[in-house]
Amino acid sequence: MSNRICLITGANSGIGFVTARELARQGMDVVMVCRNAAKGELARNEIKAVARGKVDLLTADLASQESVVQLAQQVRAACPRLDVLVNNAGLILQQAEYSPEGFENTFAINHLGTFLLTNLVLDSLRRSDEPRVVTVSSDAHKWGKWDLNDVARPKNYSPLVAYGNSKLANILFANELSRRNADWNLASNSLHPGAVRTNFGAGVGSGLVAWVFNLARPLFLTAEQGAQTSIYLASSPKVKGVSGKYFVKKTPKTPSRDAQSETNARQLWEKSVEWTRLEERLRSAENA
Repeated sequence: MSNRICLITGANSGIGFVTARELARQGMDVVMVCRNAAKGELARNEIKAVARGKVDLLTADLASQESVVQLAQQVRAACPRLDVLVNNAGLILQQAEYSPEGFENTFAINHLGTFLLTNLVLDSLRRSDEPRVVTVSSDAHKWGKWDLNDVARPKNYSPLVAYGNSKLANILFANELSRRNADWNLASNSLHPGAVRTNFGAGVGSGLVAWVFNLARPLFLTAEQGAQTSIYLASSPKVKGVSGKYFVKKTPKTPSRDAQSETNARQLWEKSVEWTRLEERLRSAENA
């Protein structure tokens, strides 16, 4: 695995940190993406202590499309070849917040930032002999109430529904990415890490959702347990060439009916192209 290069978003804590640490321990060169530079540097130093590969750090706010564009420029410059992209960053919010582009932040970070970053670094992935994109979703996708006209700017905000819709979007995105790139050997899969005992629920504040999280937290998995499927999909030879699947505990599982819908996936992709101005941004990247 020496010299394979992996980019991981949300890599300074929780399952993102464990995924970065263990892939670096295996010998991958890891590029961590974190929103907070100071926290990212602390995590990077901890990972470097056990790493057999290089460990680099980039900072970006996935809620901001301009920040994602700048991140992609840095990735393309630093990593002409990228072997693995782990789309791990995600959050849940008690109250509706909005991105600089006016999208609800759960959807902006969990889906649109992931969608835009992945498409902007596809050329680097094409240079790999075994490229993989791993997108962390959740069985919470079953909480979603899918309405493409409402998911990006919901009329009535519910934290659980917003989170569920964003995780449903993750599966639809991973599946459509696989279908649209079937002419080359890109492997795109999504996964449910389990309910993990991390600081993930910090954004839910002190309301009912926070109470539910805190009540259930003793039953949650550790970050080490929750990261196992991400690590498996990023590195195991057992899933070489496997694409368009949803994994739970390292095993392909069937997600909800909405998540299986090719129509939903195609329509979400087309709207995401519009919402992120992807075609314009790709042209700018080509001319840079």
